[in-house]
Amino acid sequence: MSEPWFARYEQNVPRSIVPPSRPITHALLDAAQADPDRPALISGGLTEGESRELVDASMTYRALLELVERCAAGLRTLGIDRGDRVCLHLPNSAQFAITYYATLAIGGVVVPSNPQYVARELRHQLRDSGARAIVTSQRSVSLVESIRDETALEHVIAADLASFLPQRLQEGGRGLDLPDTIPFQTLLQSNRLDLDTVGIEMDELALLLYTGGTTGTPKGAELTHGNIHANAAQFRVWLPCLKDGEETILTALPLFHSYGMTTCLNLGLLIRARLVLIPNPRVLPHILQAIDKHHVTFYPGVPAMYIAINHYPQINRFDVRSIKACISGAAPLPREVQERFQALTGGNLVEGYGLSEASPVTHVNPVDKGNRVGTIGLPLPSTEARIVDLERGTQTLGPNEPGELVVRGPQVMRGYWQRPEETARVLRDGWLHTGDVASMDEEGYFRLVDRKKDLILGAGGLNVYPREIEEVLHAHPKIKECAVIGVPVRGKGERVKAFVVLNAGASATAEEIVAFCQQNLAPYKVPRFVKFRDQLPKSTVGKTLRRVLRDEELA
Repeated sequence: MSEPWFARYEQNVPRSIVPPSRPITHALLDAAQADPDRPALISGGLTEGESRELVDASMTYRALLELVERCAAGLRTLGIDRGDRVCLHLPNSAQFAITYYATLAIGGVVVPSNPQYVARELRHQLRDSGARAIVTSQRSVSLVESIRDETALEHVIAADLASFLPQRLQEGGRGLDLPDTIPFQTLLQSNRLDLDTVGIEMDELALLLYTGGTTGTPKGAELTHGNIHANAAQFRVWLPCLKDGEETILTALPLFHSYGMTTCLNLGLLIRARLVLIPNPRVLPHILQAIDKHHVTFYPGVPAMYIAINHYPQINRFDVRSIKACISGAAPLPREVQERFQALTGGNLVEGYGLSEASPVTHVNPVDKGNRVGTIGLPLPSTEARIVDLERGTQTLGPNEPGELVVRGPQVMRGYWQRPEETARVLRDGWLHTGDVASMDEEGYFRLVDRKKDLILGAGGLNVYPREIEEVLHAHPKIKECAVIGVPVRGKGERVKAFVVLNAGASATAEEIVAFCQQNLAPYKVPRFVKFRDQLPKSTVGKTLRRVLRDEELA
């Protein structure tokens, strides 16, 4: 085997980090002292009418610290204390950031929740976590009240999301009389709680991040203060191109998801960045105007976000050349998407990998020199990774042999909330078994093959990996997006079915798509069935939901 990858990596990145000794909230104290007048959060939106002008307002690090300290004191007055769970049922907003850090500062446990959840989904999360309080938007209070009696909730805190927006966007919803709720602004009227006086241990529980919703009942990954601070610190040293006090991060990833929480919110705090908050990542004009107006330098996202920008018909109206680095995660990054986006922006777009159980980032490609297209890159500092056999997970495999990816490091969760059997299944001898099939080459770069659960048992018992077929389909000039699953055929196991979204104005036949695959794939990998769709089902973070497609087929 050739020399280790770090001997070849040309950036000055350490192989390990010193584990943080203080909670992430202390970074807010540092930022407010070092750069008090620097904008921390930029909140805004588009005006109504034909102009759709972007208007926004900023909050400095000094102001953010004061509001966090007041919110922390307000939660204390409600009786929220160490270990109590507080659900954040909010979109990207100043209220999310304030309550997130306030809850952590008093030793509470944050339970982030998707604001698009219906009653059944929210009820499960509240009941499973035992949350005593929830912070939700005024428009979602009725949803919470409809399930409140079935949960342990004692306090419903209603946030007017317009309160930190510019005057031109503060229409409706203000001053609503909502019985049995506490206005969010009431928390901010409390006396300030000095964050430096609260002693939080790094092994204390900080977050319950619910995961597994695409495969079954969601379960809470227990992340400690050490986990979340370590992952942000690992990411920080991996990106030496980002300078303290100089960056602007486009925060379109949802903050209730571990990806946005680490790569935007917590990383941004560590480097004193400006966070441009995007509450709805599907409003592309908001994103493009924000990049242009605020000269965004760092844009973590998912392939669907970059695809949308690549295909935006009026992209030339916006200056997007300020972007210097982007990390893509949650789904495979096709080469064509990467190359086109880099040509548009002049920035570097690379692929990474993570999962909620690891806070979430474990692997990233080098942003400057050393990027390997088609790989998820290298383990972050202080992170170990290896490939083990799929059957028992006990034998370490050699270079380029596909098997299950297992990882360990300071960012790995301590277990699943109240699920000891599932914890024992995925955490073995300190290693997190990811359930993803991958391989590692001679120089230590990892290539994600697919999810174990998504493997298709093809003709003759041969394994077929959907990701490989999707990579080929993405190379077709008429295809915008695609997804591949296995569908059962009576007496013949599974056969490959491709779901295809064409570029605007394009037309194609199933036979054309199959013929293209026949030129680029072994016969047993070629899709037997092709279905054209207007769109693919996606999670809120932009991951294509193959499970939904399988369920539709079985139905």
